[in-house]
Amino acid sequence: MPSVNTTRILLAWRPGDGAPDTAGADAAATAAWLARSGPVLVRPVSVIPRVWPEGDGEDHLGRAFGDWAAAESAACLEDAVTALRDAGLPEDSIDTTYRAGSSVPGTPTDGGDVLLSHSETTALIDAATDFGADCILIGPRNGAPDGRFRAGATADALLHCSPLPVLTAPHAPVLSGHGITRVSCAYVDTEQSQQALRHASDLAARHRVPLRLVVFSPTGATMYPTRVPLPEGKDARILARWTARAEEIIDRGRRRALERHPELEVQTGVGTGGDWETSVGDLRWKKGDLLVVGSSVLGTFNKVFIGPSTNQILRHSPAPVLVSAV
Repeated sequence: MPSVNTTRILLAWRPGDGAPDTAGADAAATAAWLARSGPVLVRPVSVIPRVWPEGDGEDHLGRAFGDWAAAESAACLEDAVTALRDAGLPEDSIDTTYRAGSSVPGTPTDGGDVLLSHSETTALIDAATDFGADCILIGPRNGAPDGRFRAGATADALLHCSPLPVLTAPHAPVLSGHGITRVSCAYVDTEQSQQALRHASDLAARHRVPLRLVVFSPTGATMYPTRVPLPEGKDARILARWTARAEEIIDRGRRRALERHPELEVQTGVGTGGDWETSVGDLRWKKGDLLVVGSSVLGTFNKVFIGPSTNQILRHSPAPVLVSAV
């Protein structure tokens, strides 16, 4: 029986994720890494995309489709469990009890283990809610650079509508053997980043690790390449002003974190560079870092919604990123 302190993780497992060097292996490695910091319970769930029309499960073709879906679902679960075991996740941390009501009437899987849906995203959110998950874990799109996350279609959809936090696993992550050793939080003093700060502070206090508040400051006039450069000498003055402003923002965040958890060790950092990649890379990252970011102001209430800045951080962070729901 899981303890009250167990972190419940819904692992979004896509068909074909079982091979090494795939999104599934990356997500499994990240789940095992989290387990080194405290008890977790990981429930792998695969959604079989529905292509068969509703109500057509009674004839032999519908039954054949249902049988295939059942076999594919079982194979996906087997692949997920194997990957989690290979990553070092303890057996009692893997939950395989999920039973979704089949949406293929009249098949042997009725009321059983197959999760069929026209919307993979909606089905995963429903499964996560049913599980009481603390977050939904997703791996990167296949072909992502080593140490980086790239969103596929399902990940992109979850990052724009999930009511639960979404944890992204980079490809071929280099992770600490000691689990989470520091929680970093991207902080800009908005309501959304204050929620992320609360989440990050609670995680750092729970795992008894330092909290680091970070601000990223690309030196360009905007986050995008521009055709017209700033007047000569102005870029340095703008950067100096923004750096000073960033330090003020971080100081306010530091006070907020210590008000919530006075015992925390709070570190700070400002990453600067000519673009987002160099700004994120300007900071020193540890193998045990977990980065927490907030949702965009464009998101609806109680939803994850990433904006352009968060998307850039996700693309360039070498650490797993937890996108906190508002």
